[in-house]
Amino acid sequence: MDDYVFKRIGIVTKGDDATVLRAVDAVLTVLQAHDGDYLVEGLSETTCRARGITRAEGPAVASGRDLIIAVGGDGTLLRAAQLAFPQNVPLLGVNLGRLGFLADLSLQEIATGLSAILGGAFAAEDRFVLRCEIQRGGKIIATGHALNDVVIQRWNTTRLITLHTYVDGCFVHSQRADGMIVSTPTGSTAYALSGGGPILSPGLPAVVLVPVCPHTLTNRPIVLANTSVVDIDIASDHPAEDQSRVTCDGNALPSVVAGDRVRVSRHDQGVRLIHPVDHDHFAILREKLQWGRGPC
Repeated sequence: MDDYVFKRIGIVTKGDDATVLRAVDAVLTVLQAHDGDYLVEGLSETTCRARGITRAEGPAVASGRDLIIAVGGDGTLLRAAQLAFPQNVPLLGVNLGRLGFLADLSLQEIATGLSAILGGAFAAEDRFVLRCEIQRGGKIIATGHALNDVVIQRWNTTRLITLHTYVDGCFVHSQRADGMIVSTPTGSTAYALSGGGPILSPGLPAVVLVPVCPHTLTNRPIVLANTSVVDIDIASDHPAEDQSRVTCDGNALPSVVAGDRVRVSRHDQGVRLIHPVDHDHFAILREKLQWGRGPC
């Protein structure tokens, strides 16, 4: 293992189903062949004991690690990013999902691909992260961070919510909608894409605001510099009844009510993604979005 760049590995999984276990076992085979030092998060105590591996919980899987390997789909990788990025640990995805854009080592590629990456044959890519604050009465009541997106959406009501949007202190618009997506380029192929937003190149220093089912059809997605501070004020015609929900990469923050402000800005830290050396973002887009094989 002395010749390997990544020596202390954390593995994050999405559970104990058969497909996940096959992938985890394939990863462990590579690590064990080189006397690797590894921890696993997401498997049951019984499964870990049967395999003789050390189980970690939550952020402990990233503590003192050189690399985190997420075994699952993009959802698992996003959860792993929540654990890895506060500790500046790079992240590699093993893709077991159907429409994943982030995790790019397949089950069949683990044996050769992971060995090559551990030995230093890889491509690294830095992605920025969003910081989200919920402000109430001028005080911050909750914070979160997101590699993909921050989403504001109506929650306990069928009525549209009213959102007043400001960028760097300048008023942009008021709109009635089901919600608003503030997405990074990483998240532009996720919820923002299904909401009609553009696909942003991963390295672009930009965020995109995508309204969710706006009542006024002239409300379109807006692309901004990622240095912008976006403030979205919540309003309602029924403030005593209506609540909205804010999520960061699907993780819920406390409910917001009329008068609350959601502030989204670029986080000081980012996420470093590790890819195979031949990683091709556009090839992934062609495959996942069925754009065709290209010229004959």
